[in-house]
Amino acid sequence: MQRGMWHLAGLALLAVLVPTLSANTATQDNMSLQMAKDVLETTGIKGGFVVHLGCADGKLTAALRAGDGFLVQGLDTDPNAVGEARKYIMSQGLYGPVSVDRLAGACLPYVDNFVNLLVAERLGDIPMSEVTRVLAPNGVACLKEGQGWKHITKPWPKEIDEWTHYFHDATANPVAHDTTVGPPRRYQWIGSPRWSRHHDHMSSISALVSAHGRLFYIMDEGSRASIQLPAHWSLIARDAFNGTILWKRSIPAWNTHKWPLKSGPAQVTRRLVAVG
Repeated sequence: MQRGMWHLAGLALLAVLVPTLSANTATQDNMSLQMAKDVLETTGIKGGFVVHLGCADGKLTAALRAGDGFLVQGLDTDPNAVGEARKYIMSQGLYGPVSVDRLAGACLPYVDNFVNLLVAERLGDIPMSEVTRVLAPNGVACLKEGQGWKHITKPWPKEIDEWTHYFHDATANPVAHDTTVGPPRRYQWIGSPRWSRHHDHMSSISALVSAHGRLFYIMDEGSRASIQLPAHWSLIARDAFNGTILWKRSIPAWNTHKWPLKSGPAQVTRRLVAVG
């Protein structure tokens, strides 16, 4: 009889604990979602590559992916934290667009001018000069300071110009006011697809312009197996500094993809303009 009573008492305690633990987990998730929302709203970041330094359990890391236009990577020096963060992100079905890796040393694993948003409650061994190095122009470092957050924005260099029209700008003078451009020295990023559709027909990319650190281009995303298969034209926006696809819009009709001699009609390349 006494044994049965203890068994019932144990079940009752378990029934109390399970909802409590679930409620605590839900509360922590909601706090992470709200924190991520606050960070993104105050920094004005609408998409791109986000780094969460000191990812801990991965909840804020996952919450920072506010849409399809975000790629997020969490970094932590603690291998146990990395494991826990990966487990949580996988449980949310987000691993891939959101990833976690171990940070070793005082250098961030990115090329110069790559990160749109860096979030850190503490930098640890990472110097501020390293944060500035990896931030893209107009990128923001969001650093915990007391009970609030400190925002540091990397200014746009005067040496980098934009290319908003086929011939630079509305004056049709194809000369940019840019002193950074030069012979390629390294890859900044590599995107997809790796191959265009065909070398004897219309180019898969028929127009490309840039504005405010973004690339806009019209591309045929149809099958590479055969040029005889239908075209699938899209207007695509990428971050110019890390290649993140910010958004894409399908174009029902463009030009025939079977146009001979690669380039396509001369007027097509002039029909894409970036404004604002």
